[in-house]
Formats: sequence, structure tokens, C-alpha cells
Amino acid sequence: MTKTSKTVLFFGNERLATGVSTSTPTLKALIKGGYEVKAVIIAQSEIGPSRKGRDLEIQKVADENSIPVLIIDDLKAELDKIKALACDVGVLVAYGKIVPESIIKAMPNGIINIHPSLLPLHRGPTPIESVILNGERETGVSLMKLVKELDAGPVIEQTRISLAGNESKQELADKCAQTGADLVIKNLPAILDGTAPASEQNDAHATYDEQIQKADGIIDWNESAATISRKIRAYAGWPRSRTQIGTTDVIITSSKTIEGQGEPGQAYKYESGLAIYCGQGSLLIEKLIPAGKKEMTGQAFLAGYKI
Repeated sequence: MTKTSKTVLFFGNERLATGVSTSTPTLKALIKGGYEVKAVIIAQSEIGPSRKGRDLEIQKVADENSIPVLIIDDLKAELDKIKALACDVGVLVAYGKIVPESIIKAMPNGIINIHPSLLPLHRGPTPIESVILNGERETGVSLMKLVKELDAGPVIEQTRISLAGNESKQELADKCAQTGADLVIKNLPAILDGTAPASEQNDAHATYDEQIQKADGIIDWNESAATISRKIRAYAGWPRSRTQIGTTDVIITSSKTIEGQGEPGQAYKYESGLAIYCGQGSLLIEKLIPAGKKEMTGQAFLAGYKI
């Protein structure tokens, strides 16, 4: 494809939820589309000690394409450096920090943001996890103009995504990421020539999602099997769903609901597999990670551990 003179400054790591990986579809699409990506900006917090062993995928793609990666926590302090890049537009996908208005205005066409929800629903840091936790059957991706208020900018276009109700966090993040990349490539020419339509959000309909805490991953077996199953999917990767079976600390990574009522938290053999009674119904444990071991099936756990 013919190289365009339009220049882009990329913000973020493209990991749309905590604990997921990414194929960086937006950055790859921009490169393939002939856009000149002057730099990728990420925050120091994204490469801190908690990220050891999880190198950022976007760093590898940038390196392969000779795109500088700038680690910037205080964007306002680097305003002159950002202005010097002389980019026509910014594209933001999971930057993880509020972007000051001065940075947004540093580019003639501002910054456009991929947000994995049907805004104004699910503003905030955890839209993918929250959709899974709520058992919702529809979500989507919004392409919006960034403003100083959190996720409140005018929406350029939205794509709806139907949910089966059993998606993992990684599966949903992947689907939203690719959908967002498609929206960027479709709309960027109009954004750059100033003809892209944008609709203001109705703030009266806005909902806000809260940060997930590490303690949220401790399973409360008094909750229903359906609720716990959703949490296992939403908390996959981080903070992960933790409990004790017998005397063994475990992380449950895959499960499904079944019938069966008994003392909440009591593990039992179900057919050839491992199940645990909940406040309502039971949970069949398909896969789990015992402390110090690799992931295994519930059946394999039964063969090697006492419950």
C-alpha cells in the first residue's frame, strides 16, 4: 500500500484487560495501512516488577518496525518532546493513565481512543471484566475522541458484539481488540481530513466500573455457582480465582455450573471429575493450578490430592 504522509503517535500497550495478552492488532493495522507511526508511548507502570516474565507485545512489534518506544509517566512534563514529533493524530489503546488536555491538543486532530464497551456504559478501567461479571449478553467497542474527562468524549462509531455468556476474558479482549483496530482503520481517513462525524455521549446514561482488587480473587463459596463461574472467567490472568481444596491452595482456571446442593465449599467427586458445592448449585472444576504445580484437570487433581 502506498505510504501516506499522515503521522500517528501511538499511546498504550493494547492489553484491554488485566492479565491478558495481545496480538497488537491496531498498531499492526496502522503499519500495514501505510501510516507513519512516529513513536509508541507506554507508562513505566506497565513494565514494573509485577510484569516480569510478561514482556509487552507492543515493544516487540515496535522494535521489528523501527518505531521508538517512549516510557513516559508524566505526559505533561514531556509536552515539548511530544510536540516535536509533529504527529497529525494520536491513537490510544490501553494506555492506563489520564491524558492531559495539553497533550490531546498537541496534535491537530487530537487523540482517538478504543474503548471496549458501548459508551456511555462501562466507563472506567474494567469494562471487559465487568461485562463478564454481570453476565451481560451484549457489549461492544466505541471509537471516541479523547477528552480530559474519563471516557466521556464524542463517539465516532460503535460496533456491537453479541455474547454467548461463556467467553473467557482473553477471548473477549481479543475480539474487542480486533474490532477496535478495524474501527480505527475505517475511520482514520475521515478523522484526518476533519469529516468524521462524532456524537456526544448522554452522561445521564453513564455507568462506571471500579478497579478490581487482588482480594476479589478469593472465592466465596456461599455465592451461587453461576456467580463464581463468571468471576473465574473475569479474573483469569489477574487477580485469578483462589481457594483451598482440602489442605491445598489452588487457583481455579476453568469451570462450569452443575446441579447439586450441599455444604458450600465442600469438594466432592462428580462422575469422574471434581466438583464443589456453592451457595446455590455446584461448580464442576475443569482445570486448576495447585500451589507449586502446573495447570491440571480436576480429574488429575482427584488422583493426586486428598479432598
